[in-house]
Amino acid sequence: MTDAVKVGFIPFSAAARGVLVVFCDDALKFGPVTGRALGAAAHVVKRAAANRFKGKSGATLDILAPEGLKADRLIVVGTGKAAALKDSEFIRLGGKIAAMISAGTEAVTVVAELPSGTLKAAQAANLAAGIRLRAYRFQRYKTTKKDGDNAPLRAQFSIAVSDVAAARRAFAPQNHVVDGVLMARELVNEPPNVLFPVEFARRASQLRKLGVRVEILDVPAMKKLGMGALLGVSQGSEHDGRVVVMRWNGGKAGEAPVAFVGKGVCFDTGGISIKPSASMEDMKGDMGGAACVVGLMHALAARKAKANVIGAIGLVENMPDGNAQRPGDIVTSMSGQTIEIINTDAEGRLVLADVLWYVAKKHKPKFMVDLATLTGAILVALGVEYAGLFSNNDTLAERLAAAGQETGERVWRMPLGPEYDKQIDSKFADMKNTGGRNGGSITAAQFLQRFVDDTPWAHLDIAGTAMGVPASDLNRSWGSGYGVRLLNQLVADHYEAKR
Repeated sequence: MTDAVKVGFIPFSAAARGVLVVFCDDALKFGPVTGRALGAAAHVVKRAAANRFKGKSGATLDILAPEGLKADRLIVVGTGKAAALKDSEFIRLGGKIAAMISAGTEAVTVVAELPSGTLKAAQAANLAAGIRLRAYRFQRYKTTKKDGDNAPLRAQFSIAVSDVAAARRAFAPQNHVVDGVLMARELVNEPPNVLFPVEFARRASQLRKLGVRVEILDVPAMKKLGMGALLGVSQGSEHDGRVVVMRWNGGKAGEAPVAFVGKGVCFDTGGISIKPSASMEDMKGDMGGAACVVGLMHALAARKAKANVIGAIGLVENMPDGNAQRPGDIVTSMSGQTIEIINTDAEGRLVLADVLWYVAKKHKPKFMVDLATLTGAILVALGVEYAGLFSNNDTLAERLAAAGQETGERVWRMPLGPEYDKQIDSKFADMKNTGGRNGGSITAAQFLQRFVDDTPWAHLDIAGTAMGVPASDLNRSWGSGYGVRLLNQLVADHYEAKR
């Protein structure tokens, strides 16, 4: 992964090097250790007044060659009313810190202290996670001079804490989750001539090093299982499709797993119903759901989550050659249900249909959550701030919403109902693969629901959140890695054996 930033923890007694970062509240008060380091801090308060810096949460004050300090720069980060800060908000503050550090910086010391006292280990760990998330850049294919936003950030961040061992313990699982997010970003950012289905499957298979069991289904295996919906999508590409099933057994032996399913269309031209050429290059990211599932499985296995988890991804290319699927074709899914193809650009739901059915019947999970860059309609409805959530189970939906609020990867529940089924009824088959313009995200979810049987299930339409989203405190990358932190939180909060 393109991650040249190192983050560690040091005791307060260690000397600051390079850039010094400290916190203050909205009354411009510092903690006791920070106050001693800054002396009377009168010059800082004076600079703050000159720059109209008032210590609001996330606001920053940058002072070059600060008086009386050996540090080259002093960065003051506002916390607002520090007593009101939630632990999770320190991830955002970590991102703010990383955003202030320019390329070429070698050393950064962050004093983990508020006016009320030293940060808890979990808060310091969140700072470190935020730094790593914001610092990520994807630059593998850049060979010319890199400057400005394109320059790689190479720095050693040392977070000064009162208890180094406790901070390291708190950060260890977080660090693995960040690795999973960066892995998902990396997959989404890769070009489609590099990351086609077989190569994607190969990369997913590397999770075996962490103890994940990985099974890869090739075309003969999928034909034997009757995965006609998925195979119909991939038949126009010279790159054969794959299904990858990953299993992490960290829970009790014999206990039913939880399952996550990802759409992995490595490139989507739209097929015979070809897309307009404008921005078609973005369709390399149509595998954001599969990328999330692989990143999630990495995070859970690396942190040794005490849960049994299935991760399954359907990998295809949707291409328009002479063997490609046509509008009007009828395919038979693994479930035995037949599907009339109305639009070959409504392909992701066909891939998911077979993978959902396979996971439900073979692994009998407690629940399934699928993630897919499924519809442009969800962008119209929710923009890029929320993923669309559709579910047949209120408890699962509520838990996902709570995990979204905790991590900042928010979801908004959308309706399902038999009334929408009428839009996907077909004259010639059991259903058709699109219900028209109105309620497009809903009818897509309604289609998927026909392949989960009685399994508790949630569908996350991440077309607006997985790629091309505006830069945020935690991400400067085109591929966002959305969903890894959300689903890790879901597992940790509700489906993991207590330690």
